[in-house]
Amino acid sequence: MTRLLTIFGGSGFIGRYIARRAAKAGWRVRVAVRRPEEAIFVRTYGVVGQVEPVGCNLRDDASVRLALRHADAAVNCVGILAPQGKNTFRAVQIEGAERAARLAAEEGVERFVQVSAIGADERSASEYARTKARGESAVLEHRPRAVILRPSIVFGNEDEFFNRFGAMARSSPVLPIVGARTKFQPVYVDDVAAAAMRAIEAECAPGVYELGGPDVDTFRELMELMLQVIERKRLIVNVPFWAARGMGAGFDLLNRLSLGLISGPLTLDQVRNLAVDNVVSGRTKTFDDLGIRPISMEGVLPEYLWRFRPSGQYARSKASAKQLRGKRGGFG
Repeated sequence: MTRLLTIFGGSGFIGRYIARRAAKAGWRVRVAVRRPEEAIFVRTYGVVGQVEPVGCNLRDDASVRLALRHADAAVNCVGILAPQGKNTFRAVQIEGAERAARLAAEEGVERFVQVSAIGADERSASEYARTKARGESAVLEHRPRAVILRPSIVFGNEDEFFNRFGAMARSSPVLPIVGARTKFQPVYVDDVAAAAMRAIEAECAPGVYELGGPDVDTFRELMELMLQVIERKRLIVNVPFWAARGMGAGFDLLNRLSLGLISGPLTLDQVRNLAVDNVVSGRTKTFDDLGIRPISMEGVLPEYLWRFRPSGQYARSKASAKQLRGKRGGFG
């Protein structure tokens, strides 16, 4: 275990899967996070001392440099869906990405991977998408041979998409969504981690890779699939964009007036993002260029969404018992 990998945001949703794969491949892993005491669980991914959380803030040169010291490769997984306090889109997704790439170059780190997002576009109406694109440009300025990964919406056990709506469906008869016709190409989190490992191990060419799963579905179709998996019937209501923009602006105002103490379920920037399809464009490299065959949602969702079923973990047992009773009744 002589090779050292630094993962910024390594305890987050995507980062922890990269850390687990890297440890299994024999890397020493430095998980750079703001609160290392909350990332102790990553130590279990390897043998004693192989995976270690360290304190680091992407807004601070000194801590980033220290996290990169003696590393052979680095991955930046840090990103935000909505600004909070000092963690603005600019500070995190542009300046943070630039700082990580610049200091990685200065510290002699051989390989650099930036986790971005499909839809990154400097001309986008969404600040999230614009800053993702400008972050990519900042990385390439210092690391022209970096690998940039742009996943579509990512699903997996700890995701904030299906879990969020599953929890909502458990307690509400109605599922309100914005952009019912917007298309997504959900990608399994461990497939994204596998792509990152190809880059870390120098098994792929530098450049931009758009990562989408095998299925393309509208927002409404994704909710219908989720409801089928959790065995619930709910009314899916599409909120018109004009109404959603008003709601988002109102929640943003409330957030500012409360000095960030109150966050709404939706921001105006998220509404703008939801108006654009989130699928592979065909203009960049993809999973095919990495030699990875992505996993379908149907094979994964039941493994973690079962807890939102009416009977939770006992749903299958009840279904089997009911089927057995039906067969016995038939013989009578």
